[in-house]
Amino acid sequence: MSGHSKWSTIKRKKGEKDGARAKIFTKISREIIVCIKETGNADPANNGKLRDLITKAKSNNIPNENIERLLKKAAGGNEKNDYEDCVYEGYGPNGVAVMVECLTDNRNRTAGEVRHYFDKYGGNMGATGCVSFMFSQKGVVVLDNEDKEIDSDALMEHVLEAGGDDFELGGGENTAVVYCPPEKAITVGEEMKKQGYTVLSAEAEQIPSTYTKLTDEEHIKKMNLLLEMLEDYDDVQNVWHNWNNWE
Repeated sequence: MSGHSKWSTIKRKKGEKDGARAKIFTKISREIIVCIKETGNADPANNGKLRDLITKAKSNNIPNENIERLLKKAAGGNEKNDYEDCVYEGYGPNGVAVMVECLTDNRNRTAGEVRHYFDKYGGNMGATGCVSFMFSQKGVVVLDNEDKEIDSDALMEHVLEAGGDDFELGGGENTAVVYCPPEKAITVGEEMKKQGYTVLSAEAEQIPSTYTKLTDEEHIKKMNLLLEMLEDYDDVQNVWHNWNNWE
């Protein structure tokens, strides 16, 4: 659920573990609950946002029965927690910009925990707006290219047909990345699947305009720990940063 590296590859590796998958389900569950409460509509056929969230859950290998159980619970009003969105901004070691998106039923608890993680691992939580200006939201669809078989000319044609704006291929990664408007990420991902591509993820992400590189081993260690602790915290939905950690 988080933008760890340039193409979020660490996230997908972690997602293969059962414990990580359970946490992902917890986070997606909150999004589904909030969506149903806000729209008053638990029918994915008539609720595009809910439909996208269910697709997101399935792409993270969440069993259908778990999804159905959650939908019935939320639709029946049996979910008593009232979650609200909040975003915390700050700096990691050596000034790495960090944005933390949360869904919480207790802002004071969440703010205290997030601040604690920043302080513990060599960073500091800042005021609203201190780093968000460095990020812009885009739809990001990541395609598997481990076999290096994706042809750039064919990909360009397929991206445009799917409703995407641009793509990146190569750079030493085993992926190709398609960019599109954030609200079209799920749709473009589904279209790319129809074209025969293996889609690793499709979601709206916060893309930094500039990146910061860490060279000090202690800074790298603390930054990894900061991200790990934030991402493991149930109230946190997504963590975005501008750490160049792929070179």
